[in-house]
Amino acid sequence: MKRRTMALGLIGAAILGGGAWYGSLDAETRGLLAALPTNADVLAWPRPTRDAAFRAMDRLPILARAATIAPSTHPLPLPAGRPLDVPGIDRFMASQHAAGLVIVQDGKVRLERYGLGFGPTGRWTSFSVAKSFTSTLVGAAIADGAIHSLEDMVSQYIPDLRGSAYDAVSIRQLLTMTSGVRWNEDYEDPQSDVSRFNPSVPDPGVDATVSYMRKLPRAHPAGTVWHYSTGETNLIGVLVSQAVHKPLSQYLSEKIWQPAGMEGGATWLLGKTGHEIAGCCLQARTRDFASMGLLVLANGVVDGKAIVPADWFAQATVKQQDIGEPGHGYGYQWWTFDDGSVAARGIFGQSIFIDRKRHLVIASNADWARADAGPEDAAREAFEHQVQALIDAGK
Repeated sequence: MKRRTMALGLIGAAILGGGAWYGSLDAETRGLLAALPTNADVLAWPRPTRDAAFRAMDRLPILARAATIAPSTHPLPLPAGRPLDVPGIDRFMASQHAAGLVIVQDGKVRLERYGLGFGPTGRWTSFSVAKSFTSTLVGAAIADGAIHSLEDMVSQYIPDLRGSAYDAVSIRQLLTMTSGVRWNEDYEDPQSDVSRFNPSVPDPGVDATVSYMRKLPRAHPAGTVWHYSTGETNLIGVLVSQAVHKPLSQYLSEKIWQPAGMEGGATWLLGKTGHEIAGCCLQARTRDFASMGLLVLANGVVDGKAIVPADWFAQATVKQQDIGEPGHGYGYQWWTFDDGSVAARGIFGQSIFIDRKRHLVIASNADWARADAGPEDAAREAFEHQVQALIDAGK
């Protein structure tokens, strides 16, 4: 399954010479800066650089700025459960080039492993896993009355889109990737939108995402064709912020991070006009990604209080669109499976897998050899099935 996310477009700068900010960095980050190639985005970095960078994206001030989300004031630590013995786990971790793996069943940690020198208190970047967080914030905004309906037009909430192809696009169509607006997310094509977006100059006074997206033409009638576009998830983030009149990171803190009892802090990278990059770039602990899965299993209810409408996850995590791959589909920024399970996925091996039937969450972070092609994806899905089978067997 192709699970792409927008290239960060982070431009390498001269790393020698230092400056005040350089002296304040830890040795790991300084080592990373020294190793970074100039004028290269994340997809061009060699794997050793990615191994270091994916745990330090929010500590590279020459590359990106990040909003900070504080740990929950009422953390809900994940208790230990009965250990789960998964045959071949070491081989799986090595083949995935995995940094973190946390398996939670019935609310208890049954397996927790780390690699690449990463550990339980480190933050690993999410890539497109962030899309599912952004989608959940749409549900929160509906519960708060800030968004009236998924049938509302996008330009109703983002006035700078008026007169563009998005005048005919609903929020539901953004969530399901069926806007029909043309977008090319081919990372190997220098003329693709994903390649041209980051170096583009925003219109004065207009958000960078909105500035670029409002110039795109229509390719299909809205609601007729599923087509993956991280640019549109970025638009969803802008829409939520406009609707709730708060930065996306603040809303994430209020609606997910604090009530769900996340143990660690998080960061969200910002685009060139200061808005959180809603389609990617959320850094957090692997355990806290697992806690997001538990929030979904609880249908967004924490201590008797719902953060989303009662039927939100019933709609968001079921197949809303066929994607042309047997057994798979797409919900509201969630990848769905015909057995009823669902996942948030990000390039290079980031994932939150959720199985309601088995009360199971598998959160994993990795640095695959390639962004979204190669054997690791199928192997991860096979591993998820293996864990399901072990649980069914009473292991």
